[in-house]
Amino acid sequence: MATGRRRSSDPRAVASVVDRNIRALVEREREHDRGRGLEDRIADAITRFAGSMRFVYLHLLLYGAWIVVNLGWLPIRPFDPTFVVLAMVASVEAIFVSTFVLISQNRMATLADRRADLDLQISLLAEHEISRVITLVGSIAQRMQIEEAHDPELKELARDVEPARIMDRISQERDGEAPPG
Repeated sequence: MATGRRRSSDPRAVASVVDRNIRALVEREREHDRGRGLEDRIADAITRFAGSMRFVYLHLLLYGAWIVVNLGWLPIRPFDPTFVVLAMVASVEAIFVSTFVLISQNRMATLADRRADLDLQISLLAEHEISRVITLVGSIAQRMQIEEAHDPELKELARDVEPARIMDRISQERDGEAPPG
């Protein structure tokens, strides 16, 4: 195992094509990360920090200290006895943190859309390949005079899917329209 690959007897092993695809996807993600601009990296770093327990603990400490000092519980002169400044600071911080989160979510949504497009393309390719295999196996079955070769469902399954027609049919179903006849 000098190459780092698992032996085929290893139950955790995956096919080499799967390994290749995993490496390609990981490399694509790394390329995308390297191509991100400074603004995206800053937004992601802030979002990552804002979504951590360190962020919560820091706020508990800072806001807790602010409140304790301004309630007069410590021998430090209160600097915001009405907590107006605290409310303003918290509001401004919330605006900025939510903006950074939205920036990161938009970028993640774009990546998810790209992955969905890839999934669709792979699914359509797989469907096309399966249709071809059904056609080929059906022809073989007919030549061998196998009874199941005349199943009408096989002819339907052997047809290529037309994505536009499928999307139209889904829209009709959602809108409660009857399929064309």
